[in-house]
Amino acid sequence: MALAASRGAGAGLCPMPVLQLFLLFLPALAAGPAGMLQPRDSPSRERRELGGLWSFRADLSPGRDAGFAQRWYRRPLRQTGPVIDMPVPASFNDITQDPSLENYIGWVWYEKEVLLPLRWLQGDPAPRVVLRFGSAHYYSIVWVNGVQVVEHEGGHLPFEADISSVVQGSPGTLCRITVALNNTLTPHTLPPGSIQYMADKSRYPRNYFVQDTKFDFFNYAGIHRPVVLYTTPAAYIDDITVTTTSSNSVAMVQYQVSVVGSTDYSLSLSLCDQEGKVVATADGPVGELKVLNPNLWWPYLMHENPGYLYSLEVKMQAQVGEVLLEDVYTLPLGIRTVHVTGTQFLINGRPFYFHGVNKHEDADIRGKGLDWPLIVKDFNLLRWLGANSFRTSHYPYAEEIMDLCDAYGIVVIDESPGVGIKLPESFGNKSLQHHLAVMEELIRRDKNRPSVVMWSVANEPASELPPAAHYFKTLIAHTKALDPSRPVTFVTDANYALDHGAPYVDVICVNSYFSWYHDPGHLEVIPLQLTAQFDNWYKTYQKPIIQSEYGADSVPGLHSDPPMMFTEEYQQAMLREYHSVLDKKRKEYVIGELIWNFADFMTGQGTTRVLGNKKGIFTRQRQPKAAAFVLRDRYWKIANESSCLPPVITSHSFYL
Repeated sequence: MALAASRGAGAGLCPMPVLQLFLLFLPALAAGPAGMLQPRDSPSRERRELGGLWSFRADLSPGRDAGFAQRWYRRPLRQTGPVIDMPVPASFNDITQDPSLENYIGWVWYEKEVLLPLRWLQGDPAPRVVLRFGSAHYYSIVWVNGVQVVEHEGGHLPFEADISSVVQGSPGTLCRITVALNNTLTPHTLPPGSIQYMADKSRYPRNYFVQDTKFDFFNYAGIHRPVVLYTTPAAYIDDITVTTTSSNSVAMVQYQVSVVGSTDYSLSLSLCDQEGKVVATADGPVGELKVLNPNLWWPYLMHENPGYLYSLEVKMQAQVGEVLLEDVYTLPLGIRTVHVTGTQFLINGRPFYFHGVNKHEDADIRGKGLDWPLIVKDFNLLRWLGANSFRTSHYPYAEEIMDLCDAYGIVVIDESPGVGIKLPESFGNKSLQHHLAVMEELIRRDKNRPSVVMWSVANEPASELPPAAHYFKTLIAHTKALDPSRPVTFVTDANYALDHGAPYVDVICVNSYFSWYHDPGHLEVIPLQLTAQFDNWYKTYQKPIIQSEYGADSVPGLHSDPPMMFTEEYQQAMLREYHSVLDKKRKEYVIGELIWNFADFMTGQGTTRVLGNKKGIFTRQRQPKAAAFVLRDRYWKIANESSCLPPVITSHSFYL
């Protein structure tokens, strides 16, 4: 997206120095073990979601530091002062009628008291009890019964803590979970931001500051994804890594399993198809499974049975003292290959064309909070639209969303929260080290997903700056070392001749808004400018290209003929101008197009935004604008041209 400064104002001192101050004496704790397997029930594991109402309190003290100074985590939060009910998962910004909370910057506090089953606290050895957060934005510190158990930086990836020693050493079964959460962004966070002090006392209150960002979506904050308590045996399966290859009628599944808690263990693996039939078995922590006549994982509209998933059941038996423990974990597994040539993107050896969307985790009231009805509605709209893919703009999406991508065959470009990297200081070593760590977390979470076919390390960075060369060379090399099986890209809006990061990507992803941010209102310039864009990028780098963003704002119900900006007709006309060029270039080296955006979304307030960004082809409430029908007709036409399915499929065949 084009950039817009987002400002959240609050009275008081900047909270980030408070954050840095307290990190000086808070113990440094890791955000979790080497593995980050998604919690699943099994014969040896239990899980319990902690969604619902939590106690909530914003720290309104001048320095935002009263919660630490008074140690709110040492006693029930209601005893520290006034609390309100806050739903989890949800952003806190839009829940109340308090405008100061809408734009609050600093520390907020959450608390939940739960009773644990006695079976979780007893035994020899007792089970391992783990507290896991799907995500919390942005910086989190977590206590259980007054004991700090974990801290984590980053707002879009899971973190967890083994709390066994805390809860099993406490009297009774009460587990009080306290979370301090800070949404301040600095030049070294992902995404970056900065605090601006307004020192002119004739214009601003004392100690007034604003949070500035260089990205165009609202900086929602809160516990955005499910909080889960789950158990494993004392010795357990910690991580599983799979990669797949296939040729002719045989597929190979290479695997690696790590076990924690015992060195005296055995592993057995069974791969079952969707009918429950065992199709391959293996033993040991490293090896491969041979699958004859495999059902490959195909994208939606590329095969009559898209999103085919096997079940890989891993069983561990481990000796711990005199006790033999067993752990079972089942991993959904899709068999597919990805390959990039100079002009094509191949899935299972066949050319794949991305006809999809960019999205946001964004909705009325709950902000970025996970919402199952909304998720299911969005996937039904995607399939109605004929979209086969999306990019997780501009941060990793919830695991629950990714699960449905795997199951439905929706192809994903999995993007890190590296959006708004514009300042020179954001290309320094401190920022780079954090970005490397974020990519490790992202790949650790999503490495086994067949829907994820490419990593995107950033969106619209200032890649024309000289430090960007070392930054992206290092970042992309690190990403490829972590996962050699997938191509890597970042999304650029820089000049093709000045982009220092483009030499290192496998696929060029370029954003452009001709006749909108450039030559606004002049649709006639699109054919010339878009053609030149594609030709210049391909001539320079000889790599396939995705039009990763394009679009125009439209206010629902606003009409004009001839088309004028912000009308539904103008949005339609812009799309058609882009499509005429894309139809020519997709016969050469363009391998995809992703509309900006799937749905309208909230942004910071500004003179160019009226209740958010209106570039959606659907409204924020998921009602179609006229452009949705233009895109639907196009996507179904492309699908019929490239699909191996019978041509009787029409845009009216899939009402889901």
